[in-house]
Amino acid sequence: MKTAITELFGISHPIIQGGMHYVGFAELASAVSNAGGLGIITALTQKTPELLASEIARCREMTDKPFGVNLTFLPALSAPPYSDYIAVIVGEGVNIVETAGRNPEPYMAALKSAGIKVIHKCTSVRHALKAERIGCDAVSVDGFECGGHPGEDDVPNMILLPRAADELSIPFVASGGMADARSLVAALAMGAAGMNMGTRFIATKEAPVHENVKRAIVAASELDTRLIMRALRNTERVIRNVSVDRLLEIERDKGACLQFSDIEDQVAGVYPKIMIDGDMDAGAWSCGMVVGLIHDIPSVQELIERIMGEAERLLRRLVNLLAHDEGKTAKMA
Repeated sequence: MKTAITELFGISHPIIQGGMHYVGFAELASAVSNAGGLGIITALTQKTPELLASEIARCREMTDKPFGVNLTFLPALSAPPYSDYIAVIVGEGVNIVETAGRNPEPYMAALKSAGIKVIHKCTSVRHALKAERIGCDAVSVDGFECGGHPGEDDVPNMILLPRAADELSIPFVASGGMADARSLVAALAMGAAGMNMGTRFIATKEAPVHENVKRAIVAASELDTRLIMRALRNTERVIRNVSVDRLLEIERDKGACLQFSDIEDQVAGVYPKIMIDGDMDAGAWSCGMVVGLIHDIPSVQELIERIMGEAERLLRRLVNLLAHDEGKTAKMA
């Protein structure tokens, strides 16, 4: 399937594996790329730029297909050395970067001067238009359903994607609620040129996370996520567990007086305990409502082949429905 996204990134299928903390390692990124999608290494999971260089080298040993690096710009008192991470990305010859979080404009000159294609994750049309203006090559449009940070507008993809199609000149992919062929075909129908999957790729054989995490995703339903940190205007969608229930209780008690320090134990530094150790109640971890559509743990190759095969069948069925209606109209005439 050829779309503006497959042409832009030189991939076979319009499927991107979004950057995920303590998930976006070389094992998963290379598997997605080898299957014809675009795999993404998560830069800030690597504690230093030097470790990122090693992870990129590992990925190159596992695939000769295009892959990218996610760089998330976080609000922090002590910011990571972003320029050093970018220097590694440039030096290692990576030519695709997924940016997320804050506006990447301060770093665009360094990225673009190196010939890097940039896709920025956005949760609103206004942010997508800003990404277009500052020179991003594409955007990933995240609906309210998404795991992680859905923004503060609460607009689901059935509205957000057509709005993005109405306004944008650059290609975009749908993110949030994407899991299968139906997701892809719906995204294409609403103007997207592909889809970005996060939670769905965690529940795959190659995802380098504890089996407890994969089983939790398969066991969960669309009713099992919660929104946290709304009072801090840093909303995050996470899967429900004991720590999240405790966090929500603190938020209810504190109300408008909530401070990050009140919930720090539930959200700071918990990902290694969850993703590596499998302690499912260690804290809050990002997860999309799409868990309701995830029922197995296939290999990445099996998953992507399934999506593309079923998408082709869906599209043919829709074309046949149209042809049938046209035939009926012709007979009536």
